[in-house]
Amino acid sequence: MEVGILQIFQNYQGRVADREVVATEMRLARLAEELGYDKLWVVEHHFTDYAACPDNVAYLCWLAGCTRRIRLGTGAVIVPWNVPLRVAEKIIMLDYVSGGRAVLGLGRGLSRGEYGRFGIDMSESRERFDEGAAMILSALETGWIEGSGPFYPQPRTEIRPRPQRGIRDRLYCVGMSPDSVEQAARLGGRLTTFTQQLWEDYASGPLRRYREAYREHHGDVVPPPPLTGDLMYCHHDPAVAEERGLEYMTNYFLTIANHYELMSDHFKSVKGYASYASASELFRQVGLEPAAKGYCAVNSFGTPEQLLKKFRKRRDLIGDFELNMISNYGGMAPEIAEASIRLFAEELLPELQSW
Repeated sequence: MEVGILQIFQNYQGRVADREVVATEMRLARLAEELGYDKLWVVEHHFTDYAACPDNVAYLCWLAGCTRRIRLGTGAVIVPWNVPLRVAEKIIMLDYVSGGRAVLGLGRGLSRGEYGRFGIDMSESRERFDEGAAMILSALETGWIEGSGPFYPQPRTEIRPRPQRGIRDRLYCVGMSPDSVEQAARLGGRLTTFTQQLWEDYASGPLRRYREAYREHHGDVVPPPPLTGDLMYCHHDPAVAEERGLEYMTNYFLTIANHYELMSDHFKSVKGYASYASASELFRQVGLEPAAKGYCAVNSFGTPEQLLKKFRKRRDLIGDFELNMISNYGGMAPEIAEASIRLFAEELLPELQSW
């Protein structure tokens, strides 16, 4: 089992200068290698305090020079916001400067505000993702990119430097909606999801469909274990773990609700987001407070012993999985985030990596 950290670059309520956010994440990224984590992932988000890392590949190229072992993942490149040619070039360069440690995560994006500021119609996101992702993956396999689709017309062009090797064994695709789950399977990517539902429901719903679709597209091949993304807070004192975990996770959930406009009905009019329209309707019926409580309950806060028990139960329900953790979020002070990451590494990481 591999365990990674996902950095989101959140400046909760704009409380500090952006330079402090960036400096903290840089320090924690270097610490992740020191403590033995397997991967360091970085989001792509733009324009707001919710999360702001507009070029995760550039950041990972910097980190490649500071580290020797940890693998470096885009969590994710939002395909519709990028030109496929440039994505392929940047991932190849990251792979060179990191000595082959690049990991490619691809996503479609959910924020109307981010789409709008890029001047891209969100209703085109599915088609843009499908067209762009196919071009990127082909380029990373062959060293050539071309496209005849409506969104990314591209004459046949050689990529230099050429790719060292293919990326498909290091490919992850975010699948938070039914059609994205299908596309992850079709592309042969590892299903990447963020924790937001009971694991029983995940196993019988998205994960089962992914495994079925994977075999439909790739024959009698065992689908790779999924990557599950949790909010994490770890502390030796169970009362402190619960109090702080609930505080920071609730804070983060409210930023999610605001950034993605989860209480709005705008998803109803956006092609390709029917599942989010249904979820938003449920949020409006239930209310933010109960929704936040449910969200916190399925994420990972507790003592090392409590967390290990939760992960064992998850493994019993869904089988083998890879773990990715957001560990600095919701107004958490840098020293609190660091203490949590250190404690997790000291008392849980060896056990989890032995699975």
